[in-house]
Amino acid sequence: MKILVTGATGQLGAKVVEALLASVPAEQLAVSVRDPRKASALSERGVDVRKGDFDDPASLDTAFAGVERLLIVSTQGDNDTRIRQHMAAVEAAQRAGVKFIAYTSVVNAASNPLALAPVHKATEEAIAKTGIPYAFLRNNWYIENETGSIQGILAGAPLVTSAGDGKVGWATRGDYAQAAAAVLAGNGHENKIYELSGPMLTHDELAQQIGEVLGREVPVQHVDDAAYAEAMRGAGVPEPVVPFLVSIQSAIREGALDVPSGDLEALLGRPVTPIVDAIRDIIKELQA
Repeated sequence: MKILVTGATGQLGAKVVEALLASVPAEQLAVSVRDPRKASALSERGVDVRKGDFDDPASLDTAFAGVERLLIVSTQGDNDTRIRQHMAAVEAAQRAGVKFIAYTSVVNAASNPLALAPVHKATEEAIAKTGIPYAFLRNNWYIENETGSIQGILAGAPLVTSAGDGKVGWATRGDYAQAAAAVLAGNGHENKIYELSGPMLTHDELAQQIGEVLGREVPVQHVDDAAYAEAMRGAGVPEPVVPFLVSIQSAIREGALDVPSGDLEALLGRPVTPIVDAIRDIIKELQA
């Protein structure tokens, strides 16, 4: 059996590969990357490193050849670009005769108001139409996404949010990666949809968790979307990114990430990593 992970030098893909190497012989594992030189360390460990560029469908035909189980890690960029890239990967998987596709999606992808949700909805639909058995790994939010906010808090700033009482199922990137590895290396996951969330927390509750690690109260500044945009600009966020961040806050306020589920713990076979522990690790990295 040959398992292939795309985007294996990315933040999530790299962790999936490490999780797989803990349970699968290296010779059964392949990775598809734009620049194989960046994955030379994996080659040295016996992993089959292949060049695969989502903007070059012919390269994907070569990369996916002989692969039985495939993880398509969602790409970065604007929605149109990502949809085009994902369609190229799905079509290449079908041409290659892949027997199982896992895909990193977003919670409640079919009706989620998040601005990035249409990418995942379109990709899920395309995979389902191939008739290839699949697993949709609908990830909630990475706690690592809050690193910038935590850095600001370390400098004395409050936690600024326009998400109101909206809840988020934060979990660590490592937990999501281990869940993906469990699906790729395991059995019985055909045509399953997994809503992968940590415990539901508001931003006020997140601030309490950060405060627990720091040993002090972390104030929360609740603002409207316009004020949040100004705060992001003041923090040095590039102007093109500001509307995207505001849209996330708005969607959280509308319940976009309030998707409680025990699927993540079930796939991990253990409790999810406590958010307070994840925050502690983030702070250690920031202070290193």
